[in-house]
Formats: sequence, C-alpha cells, structure tokens
Amino acid sequence: MPRSRRSRLTAIDPGEFLGAWRIVLVAVLGLGVSASASLLYSFGALVIPLQHAFGWSRAELQPAISCLFAGTIVSTQAVASLNARFGMLRVTALSLVGMGLCYALMTQLGHSIGWLYLMCVLLPLAGAGATQVTWAHLIILWFSRNRGLALAAMLSGTGLAAMVYPSAVTWAISRWHWQGGFVLLALAPLAVLPLAMAWMRVPVPRPAAIAVAAPIRSEEGVCFRTAVLSTRFWTLNIALALVVAAVVAMISNTVPLLCDKGLSAAGASRIFGSFGVSLIVGRLIVGYLFDRLWAPGVAAVTLAIPAFGCVLLSSAAASQTGLLTLATMLVGVGAGAEFDIGAYLVSRYFGMRDYGRLFGVHVSLITAAAALAPWCSARLYASTGTYAAMVAACGAAFLCGALLLLPLGRYPKFDPVTLA
Repeated sequence: MPRSRRSRLTAIDPGEFLGAWRIVLVAVLGLGVSASASLLYSFGALVIPLQHAFGWSRAELQPAISCLFAGTIVSTQAVASLNARFGMLRVTALSLVGMGLCYALMTQLGHSIGWLYLMCVLLPLAGAGATQVTWAHLIILWFSRNRGLALAAMLSGTGLAAMVYPSAVTWAISRWHWQGGFVLLALAPLAVLPLAMAWMRVPVPRPAAIAVAAPIRSEEGVCFRTAVLSTRFWTLNIALALVVAAVVAMISNTVPLLCDKGLSAAGASRIFGSFGVSLIVGRLIVGYLFDRLWAPGVAAVTLAIPAFGCVLLSSAAASQTGLLTLATMLVGVGAGAEFDIGAYLVSRYFGMRDYGRLFGVHVSLITAAAALAPWCSARLYASTGTYAAMVAACGAAFLCGALLLLPLGRYPKFDPVTLA
C-alpha cells in the first residue's frame, strides 16, 4: 500500500477535536447520566436490596427495565421535534433537572411494585432531551472525518456508567439502605447540568478555509419516506434489535447471576466494573476503525465477540474470578456498540437530511427490543430457576445480529448538490 494511502488510513484529524472537545466531553457525561444508562447499569446492584426491602421477586423486578425502555421509545420519538421547536440546550437542561427529580421521588417507593414501574416509565420521559438521540445528533453535526471516533468517544459515557454506577450504588446502599442508591442517581444529572449550560452549542456554518471543525450540511442524504421503505434500513434495525436485546438482558442480570454463583454483592459489582473498561476500549478502537474501514464488517466482528463471553460466563465457577472477569469484558466489548454502530451507519447510509427522525425511529425500534428483553429473561429464569437458558439465547442473538450487518453493502453516494 502506498505511504500516502497508509497515512490517510491511520491519521486522526486533530482539527475537529480541537474545535469541539468540549462538545465531546459534555456528550460523554450527558450520556453517562441519561436514564437508559444510569438506571440500566445500576439495576443489578439494586435488585437484591429491593428484594429484601419489599419482598419483590426477581421475576417481578425485571419488568421495571421493560418499563424504562417503554418510556424511552416515546421520548426518542419526541426529542427531535422538541429540540427543533425549543432548542437543544433548553430541552437538555430541563431534562437533566427532570431526571434528578424523578430519581429523588423514587426514594419514596411504597410496597406496591406498580409505583416502581410507573417511575421507570416517567424517568426517560422527564429526561427526553438527554437521550442518545440528542448527544449523537450533536456529535454528528460537529464531526465529519472523525465521526466514528467521536461517536465512540461519546458513547464511552455508558462505559463510564458501567464502571462507576454498580460499585457506587452498592456503596451508597451499604450506608443509607436502598434509598441511598436513588439519591446518588438523582445527583448525577444535576452535576452535569452546569457543563451542559456552558458548553453545549449547535455549530454555526463557516467557510471551510477558516473553520476549525466545519459542520456538515444537514440537507445531504435521502428523505425520511425513502429511507423507511428501504430494505437496508430494516436490516439494520433487525440486526441491532437482536444485539440490544442480548445486551440489556446481560447487563441487568450479570450481577445477580454472579451472586447466584456464590460471589458477594460487592465482589459481583467489582467484576461487573470490568464490563465498563472493555466497553470504553472496544468502542474507541471500533470508532477509529469505522472512519477507515468498512463499518459493517468491523461491527460484525465486534458484535460476535460477546457470544464467546456468554459461553465463558455460563461455564466458569465462582472461584474462577479471572475467567469471570474475562467473560464480562468480552461481553462489554460489544455491549452498547449497537448505539455507536446505529448512529454511524444511519448517517452513512441515509445522510443527514432527516437524520434526527430516522435515528429516532431506529432507536425506538431497538429500544422496543430492549423493553422485551428483561421480560423474556425474567420468564426464562422463573421457568428454569437458572440463568443458563438466558445466557445461551443472548449468545445466539449476538451472532445472528452480527451476521445480518454484512449484506448492507457499500455506502451510497448522494446527489452532489446535497453533499456536505
């Protein structure tokens, strides 16, 4: 390969990051405190304390995550219109405050589990402006050449959530009972609010010669109707819906699974923390490769790796903590990449003309799969008494989803009039 070609493949354009590093940082933190990240990654640490406090079974608790994603479906459909009408900054700021209030109200749960379900529906509705739709749209407006890497950096916010929340929530619960976990979750979005107010901006178009991080034009790409009627759009949706369902089932059940193997709650949370480390590293590598190689091929390899983690997780014993950590890390490599992959591929295959609406539909569909996953895993656990069937189903879903991405084909070339 000629040297110039190799340099183009390996180089990172620093100009975009120098001009928009604050955007990336606030998006990382904003995604980390979003409802779908904070409660999802904390839920494993909350399950057993809530069992002891209220007598709810695990099969009864798992549908709470389904309610969380049911609310997310509605919020992701509404957020594009809200941002367009009221402004992205205003909607996001109110959403961060709304999430803090919802978590604070969850400290007052009664003995009816219906209140937990209701609050899990309201949480993503209150936090509609702080979902991955907003943060991904913001990143894509600021980045072009390094879009994949920037999206990966942003989506590492969920990796930070996976690293921090389980142990932090377990620590808070050990000192202030189950209410302490919700108080900690309430403070997190309020801590991000000042940074969002100071740094969150939509780029103003400038001449390419003087722009440090020239935004792409929002009119490039295909119209909404053409995209939603295409086979490619639905292939992408089905592939990532399978992966999301497997990811959510593994995230919400890994800590209880490890506890069933004989580990303490603190020990299980520490092992699950490795999930976040591998998630961040995997995303950054994948994001870098997305900008230089054919993204569906990279994604297929990445999403097949968690299947091997599922095999190890089901077979390792409690004494094999190293193997359990490795298994958790392998699952983490692909976990959450579905949003990175979806955000990137929707922009590359369909452009930015109707990106907000298209990505909102995509997120809603895969979120529907995420909503079904806890219910299905709860039914499997209730009927078998173990997590073996659930882990096997998740491994199969990872493999099938990875293979379905391969027929997507080359990136389309849009009309030269509409190109950025």
